[in-house]
Amino acid sequence: DDGFDHDLKGNQHDWDDLLDEQSGERVAPVERDAEDMLFLMYTSGTTGQPKGVKHTTGGYLSYATWTSHAVLDIETEDTYWCSADIGWITGHSYIVYGPLALGSTTVMYEGTPDFPNRDRMWELVEKYAVDIFYTAPTAIRAFMKWGSKYPESRDLSSLRLLGTVGEPINPRAWKWYYEHIGNEDCPVVDTWWQTETGGMMITTLPGVKNMKPGSAGPPLPGIDAQIVDT
Repeated sequence: DDGFDHDLKGNQHDWDDLLDEQSGERVAPVERDAEDMLFLMYTSGTTGQPKGVKHTTGGYLSYATWTSHAVLDIETEDTYWCSADIGWITGHSYIVYGPLALGSTTVMYEGTPDFPNRDRMWELVEKYAVDIFYTAPTAIRAFMKWGSKYPESRDLSSLRLLGTVGEPINPRAWKWYYEHIGNEDCPVVDTWWQTETGGMMITTLPGVKNMKPGSAGPPLPGIDAQIVDT
């Protein structure tokens, strides 16, 4: 009602109309073989030209679901929020596939973290009683720069686990995140992985390994990590 009036043409559809038409209907799942391609995603090209990575249905879904539960501790009744871009591999694995495969509620946010106000993220955590929050160190450093008065103005007591992804997190940012967002009561999982892997490779498991600011931790069970001098 607050948007712009416009005429829809061709393959354009009104989102609200589609929801009204489908509300309450059960859509039968489409059977797929485990090795059928689920999606194709291109790498960021940090080591050359971007390369198309094919993730298959069975292996990818199984691993995204397991790591969502084992690392992020997502349960069916949880409200979970990953602030990544949904078009990035983190968005695919840990906004869409993993959390929804576990039956949890996943928050999808479109916009910047400081509009209309710099407490926008914490306003949403409070509004939706978010249990688990997964974001990037770059965002955390921006939150630090803006000051702790913004998270302190909101009720973040629903949070029980925090995560970081996308780049290494420096100890100072880690400590600020732990103290001012988690109130020194939420474990922080610092996760390392790649577009090619589709899911987390190196990270602590909450409640299993001690946290160390600035360190992602050991490889997950079944992962044989090696440092290779090329």
